[in-house]
Amino acid sequence: MAFRAVYSDPLSRSIFKKFVVMLCSLLTSMYLLHCLTDRCSSMPTPVKASSQVVGFFASELQDLMSLRRKRLLKKWTTESKVRLSYESADDTKRISEDSLFDDTDKGQILYEPGPQVDSDSENRELSRDIQLSLDDIVSSKRLSHRFTVKTGSTGKLSPLGEGRKELPQALIIGVKKGGTRALLEFLRVHPDIRAVGAEPHFFDRNYENGLEWYRELMPKTLEGQITMEKTPSYFVTREAPARISAMSRDTKLIVVVRDPITRAISDYTQTLSKNPKIPTFESLTFKNRTRGLIDTSWSAIQIGIYAKHLDNWLEYFPMGQILFVSGERLISDPAGELGNVQDFLGLKRIITDKHFYFNQTKGFSCLKKAEGSSKPHCLGKTKGRTHPNIHPEVVQRLQDFYRPFNMKFYQMTGRMFGWDD
Repeated sequence: MAFRAVYSDPLSRSIFKKFVVMLCSLLTSMYLLHCLTDRCSSMPTPVKASSQVVGFFASELQDLMSLRRKRLLKKWTTESKVRLSYESADDTKRISEDSLFDDTDKGQILYEPGPQVDSDSENRELSRDIQLSLDDIVSSKRLSHRFTVKTGSTGKLSPLGEGRKELPQALIIGVKKGGTRALLEFLRVHPDIRAVGAEPHFFDRNYENGLEWYRELMPKTLEGQITMEKTPSYFVTREAPARISAMSRDTKLIVVVRDPITRAISDYTQTLSKNPKIPTFESLTFKNRTRGLIDTSWSAIQIGIYAKHLDNWLEYFPMGQILFVSGERLISDPAGELGNVQDFLGLKRIITDKHFYFNQTKGFSCLKKAEGSSKPHCLGKTKGRTHPNIHPEVVQRLQDFYRPFNMKFYQMTGRMFGWDD
């Protein structure tokens, strides 16, 4: 009766209706909030694009992640023809093992990471499980050392024994007809030296091709081995010192020098063998023979001004990084000169007297056993050519011309080469 009396009053009826509406709205909001809270707690957290995981709920996502971990573990344990390299804690021992990287793909991971959940806790759990799986693999292979995956200087892994291509750590930069080919052939006997046979001419003719092009020309080396190349024209190329320094300021430089007059005659002899119609040595030597003016624009003469060229190199490299090898002693005492070179390169003296014999026909020392051969080896027929007879007056004029340059060169290098005796 009380409710009917209140409801019959227009004002009371209006207030009552508003109260009911508000109460219904509040209850509806609370119900929706409850539903949303309950629904969100059971929905999967956002995942990155993958048609396989869209619409999965929490339990299904956990199952998927578990299956993914098992699949990753199976892939790690069964994947073949892949390599893993790692270092021991003292970084002195490297061992090759199965890797997560394919050397044909420049270090790209072979497997897809799978569903990557945005939730930090899920990411940590997945990472922990993957790490445990990897730890199990390492333990099963008895790899108890700390390890890191390596890609090397070329971005590619190589199995133990294959090596990788490196930029050269040492260069034979000159001089032409000084004995550079003999030195390179002798050095290649050393097991810790790997050298390019042909002359790359990178720092004088092919520099625009870039360092990666240059690296590809190099032989593969193992840890502890030295990569070398020789191009005798580098020593007289104005741009070469700066370019080599830009590659590495630690590059060791070797220059084989020889009596400038003998070297010039040898240079001329080589050109004459290719072009018999060239003018005589005497006519090329002088600008004016009557006045005795030497033509320093002729490359055969210019190369022998060693002090001038050395000044250019000392702007970029200290003298301690340059070794000068006597071309004459390379003939008379190859083991002695090779001993100095091995010391300079920080290598054990393995090349000794037992590796050489003197060839009377050639007039210089040859290897008893060349690299990769059990037979004696002498340089080819282009080496040891018979020089033409040069008029003594011309030789005397050249001695007078070279003497001051030779004396300066002796002072700069701290070594007497005996060309003016």
